Order: sequence, then structure tokens, then C-alpha cells
Amino acid sequence: MHRICLLCVALLMLPATVWAPVPAAASPPPSLAAPLPGVPVRGFDDVGRYEAGHRGVDLPGRVGDPVVAAAGGTVSFAGSVAGAPTVSVDHGDGWRTTYQNVHASVTTGETVRQGQPLGTLAAGHCRPAACLHWGLTDGVRYADPLAGSRVAEVRLLPRGTVPVIRPRPVAAAGGGRLPVDGRLTSGFGLRDHPITGERRLHDGVDLAAACGSPVTAPRPGVVTRTAWSRAYGWRVFLDHGDGLVTAYNHLPGLDVTVGQRLGKGQRMGRVGSTGLSTGCHLHWMAWRDGALVDPLTLPAP
Repeated sequence: MHRICLLCVALLMLPATVWAPVPAAASPPPSLAAPLPGVPVRGFDDVGRYEAGHRGVDLPGRVGDPVVAAAGGTVSFAGSVAGAPTVSVDHGDGWRTTYQNVHASVTTGETVRQGQPLGTLAAGHCRPAACLHWGLTDGVRYADPLAGSRVAEVRLLPRGTVPVIRPRPVAAAGGGRLPVDGRLTSGFGLRDHPITGERRLHDGVDLAAACGSPVTAPRPGVVTRTAWSRAYGWRVFLDHGDGLVTAYNHLPGLDVTVGQRLGKGQRMGRVGSTGLSTGCHLHWMAWRDGALVDPLTLPAP
């Protein structure tokens, strides 16, 4: 008991700065450039501080590819975190970016400029392929690094030709059924967010339909999660087995419960416009073995 009391006294005598919470950055995040080229294979989950989620983006690459600094700053860490080689760069005003799995070619305290190599991509993330896990934080909150990145979608065309605008599909390209009878208004991939104006990964597809239209399970599955998100509104997640999970977002409320089994075509909810939404639509998402995929490419069950 005497030892416990001495420990309590010692803890109380620690400087107040040890106990003080890390303040969130008051300034906006820095302008970032992607540390690896390519379309992300997994996007950022806009979740609360203590919620489970993917707090960064995964960029595809090959082992040995150079990984560059997304913005200028000072290397605050170059080492190993839980066995994964990691580099962190402090950009000032509380903001820092992290790069994992990266064999560092820089050292802690070194000043780097935007585009300067930090190291080379290592195996260990996105098995069996390699990819970079890229994160952005102000020390308290996590942010989407693509929101402030200058990632542009580019198509090269022969001189003098006119780009062909492909018609939007009205059915799932893989032969599966759609969860709602609606029209495609935004596909999977990089786009400018209609509300924030930020260029970021659109991690699903948007199917416009009247509010209240039925949303049905495109294939049999089990409800594994229901949640509220300020970005996605009311959400329902279905596990279909074989590593396939789908999610249905912006619902007006919850009509199913966790653990409930749904058959193909069975109603799970209604079209709504909750969260960050410009109108009534369903935002449909899919993951295969934990990696985001275009739900329109899913084969028929």
C-alpha cells in the first residue's frame, strides 16, 4: 500500500504538460501531392476518434518503388512501428503525414522538400500485393490525405481527337442486380466532392432515386453493422461471405438489426439523404478481402 501511495505522489508531481491533451491544429491541412502515383485501392473512413475504421488511404505500388514526401517538412520519425517500417513528416501547425511500409532513406530531424524521396516501398501491407498506407493527422484527429492532394485524373488522346464520353451503365456490369431502381449519377473513382469541392476518392457509386424508394439486398447476406456517420448518414453493412462486404449509405433510418439474415431482393431500408448529401440517393460501397472495389463490377451471385 505504501508503494502504491508513493507511485501516486510521483505521478502527481509530473509536469502538467505530460497530462495536457495534444491540441488539434487550428490551421487547415497543407497542400499535398500523392507520394505514389495511382488510384487508391482503399480509401479513408470518416469515423470518430475512437471508432474502428481505416484512418488513411492505401496507394498501390511495387516493392522498391520510391515513396516521396507529400509536402515539405521535417522528418519526425524514421523507424519501425509494430514491426512495420514507418516514416513520419512534420509539416508545421500540428500537421504530419505518415508513410507505411517504407524503408527509410532519411533520418529523424532531416528537412525534406515536397517530392523528395523518403525511402522505398516495402512488402507487408495489402498482401499479397504491395501498397503504401498514407495517413494525415493533426495529433488528435485523422484526416483524408487525398482531400488536400493534387491528384488529377488524366487521359492521353491522339492529337486532333475528341474524347468519347462513355454512357453511364444502367445495370451492374458484372451481371449482378442493383440494390435500388435508380440511375447512376456518380461512379467509383476520383472526383470533385459536390459539397466540399475537394478532389478525393469516391469510394462507391451513387444511385439516384426518390426518397423512400426501397433498398434491397443484391445478394444474400447478414447484417454485421449499422451505424451513423456525419459523412455517410445512416449506414447498413452486409457480409455476403467469401470476403465480400457491402454497405448502403445515406438511409433515412434503420429498418434492420445486426445479425439479421437477408435473402436476395429482400428489403433492408429506404433511399434517403442523411449525412453529407445533395439529394435523395443511395451510396453503395463494396469491399473484397478488405479492399475497396467498384460494386458495379460484382458478378451475379
